[in-house]
Amino acid sequence: MNILVVNGPNLNLLGTREPNIYGNYTLTDIENWLNNKIKNKAIKLDWYQSNHEGEIIDKLHMAMNENVDAIIINPGAYTHYSYAIRDAIAAISIPTVEVHLSKIKSREKFRRTSVIKDVCLKTFSGLERHSYLKAVNFLKTIAS
Repeated sequence: MNILVVNGPNLNLLGTREPNIYGNYTLTDIENWLNNKIKNKAIKLDWYQSNHEGEIIDKLHMAMNENVDAIIINPGAYTHYSYAIRDAIAAISIPTVEVHLSKIKSREKFRRTSVIKDVCLKTFSGLERHSYLKAVNFLKTIAS
């Protein structure tokens, strides 16, 4: 199973960006941790991060031609207002799971809404790096 893991804006600053909210792990730490946690060698994760909405949309579009079986997306701030990313996920028809390190429903009012969730199969939020692991495990169950 080939899973594309897409990370949005400011996630390249993990480890230094508000560690009281996002934790002390860098995105590379999370990537290495998750790759080590996956015992099933039939699962391959392809990691991608961009601070640019259009580049994220292009990556989602390319997934249709790159043998991607599923997508895990942490859209960062785009979660709350990017109808363009929402439409890209809907257009490609690849099973997608939304993840967040923090518990967005307990944060500022503007962060409590996800325009992405309705085109995703599931959302895992507030579990820090474990949100990614939960997403992989969920995708394994629907692929079986």
